[in-house]
Amino acid sequence: MSPDIDYALEPQLSVAEFVDVLRRTSLGERRPLDDLPRIEAMLRNADIIMTARCDGLLVGVARAVSDFSFCTYLSDLAVDENFQRRGIGRELIRRTQEAAGIQAKILLIAAPKAVDYYPHIGMTRHDSCWLWP
Repeated sequence: MSPDIDYALEPQLSVAEFVDVLRRTSLGERRPLDDLPRIEAMLRNADIIMTARCDGLLVGVARAVSDFSFCTYLSDLAVDENFQRRGIGRELIRRTQEAAGIQAKILLIAAPKAVDYYPHIGMTRHDSCWLWP
């Protein structure tokens, strides 16, 4: 973990900052960044928004939906490409689980470019995920 990174729950994270950090990650290409009302709804309907900042600049975000007991779906995990490989993503996940409750398992669908990251930090692949069209 980088000592110059500040982590916080930020339920009122602005659309502009969220879009800005997503544009600095590979996740941005799979999110509706030009549909600001939809991005606003994504933020306001999330249960957990955990941020990572360096000197005030948003460099990472975890956005999750949780029942705070059994499961937490980590719908977005994004770290600015200039800040990757510093443990920020792992710490965002850890703090997201802490906010959701340690008993609530973290579930996610890996972005294609991040599929090798999750085993590296100790997550286990599960082959029973299904998507409704």
